Amino acid sequence: MTFTALHRALGLTPCPLTDEILDGAIAAGVAEANDLDWKSELPPAKGLPQTDFPKDVAAMANSGGGVIVFGVRESQKAATERVDVGELDEAYERSIRSAAITAISPLVFGLNVHRLGVEGNRAVVVEVPASIDGPHLIFKNDYFAAPVRNDSDTVWMKERQIEAMYRARFEERRHATEALDALFDEAAAGRDTDNRAWLIAVAHPRIPRFRDRLTREEARAVLTKTVGLALIYAGRGGVHPLENVDLDNPRPGLRRWVAMNKASDERSLWKEAWVSIHHDGSVTIAAAVGGHRMSSDAYFEGWQVQSAAIECAIADLMALTRTTAETIDNDEYDLRLGIQWTGGQPLTILTTDNMGFTYEGVSVPLHRYTRVETTVNVLEPPTDFYWHVHDFAQDCVNQGGITNVLMIQPPSRDEPA
Repeated sequence: MTFTALHRALGLTPCPLTDEILDGAIAAGVAEANDLDWKSELPPAKGLPQTDFPKDVAAMANSGGGVIVFGVRESQKAATERVDVGELDEAYERSIRSAAITAISPLVFGLNVHRLGVEGNRAVVVEVPASIDGPHLIFKNDYFAAPVRNDSDTVWMKERQIEAMYRARFEERRHATEALDALFDEAAAGRDTDNRAWLIAVAHPRIPRFRDRLTREEARAVLTKTVGLALIYAGRGGVHPLENVDLDNPRPGLRRWVAMNKASDERSLWKEAWVSIHHDGSVTIAAAVGGHRMSSDAYFEGWQVQSAAIECAIADLMALTRTTAETIDNDEYDLRLGIQWTGGQPLTILTTDNMGFTYEGVSVPLHRYTRVETTVNVLEPPTDFYWHVHDFAQDCVNQGGITNVLMIQPPSRDEPA
């Protein structure tokens, strides 16, 4: 669902942005504001980074987000009529997204581009997300400058405004780190890490969601969709935490839904797992990864972790983050993964040889596993995101002396995911 300045001006609740909403805003003579800018025509596709478009996007991002509407004529800042802007093809849309990345620093991710109307009445709405990475700067002649919205106008920030925005950015990063710390510590609490290693993985949206909470049915749908996506990323052949929780009956927790562990009898307890989807968009996975079964009657030691188990957990985490983000309309997430082990032996990550047998000849014994963190735009194109899954997994297994991932094999960036 979408909620923009157009929705707010018409008193609407979150819903898809439609041609009727735009017509309603024009009929009501809605005026430009901090988060709404009327434009009668699109800038030329050629040389787009040199037009005012990057300045307009940066100003919106620096002002808490908003929409730039192309195809509306205004008078005294108030909308008066529709103007056809022509066809917006895929190449032009790529140029729009590229300009927000290459002509603005820090780059602005997550633009939503809406095509509205039919020939003779076509409009384009560029939705600029809120950002915590301000101030966003553009290169102006020989200098960098920071634009910002001042009601219906775009002006340049003064030094003190820029200073305040940098201070706010650093404060937000501190809060984000604290949020990850809290999620991680809570997910790790109470695990028997002196007997077997536990993988703890958490993801927190950079801009948390505070709108309507997911219903049980929505949480169930997210979990069900996640399983299929995780299997695309890592396939079968390893232990997926999502396969060992109750996907059909998420239980309510403190501002979250919890998929309870279902591997509870003595024969299956070695693959215990817990998954949660928080109302603010955060997700967590806690899974036993040490002491997995190696044959029908034998188990690895608690400090021995198969690299395939790490890959499967990462595939589940990344898939869960992506499907949750799609449901709540969010984009950038901070991720953290750690392996908790407090036993006496060093932690060892195991791989397999060319014959498929367990091999630890390249393993580096770890007295402490360093937590791995990354930030990703989880709504980017499927193949690009698939490569983020791969790179994150590679970082996580490299720490244990393992060079390559075994299961996560994304296609070439020129091929569809």
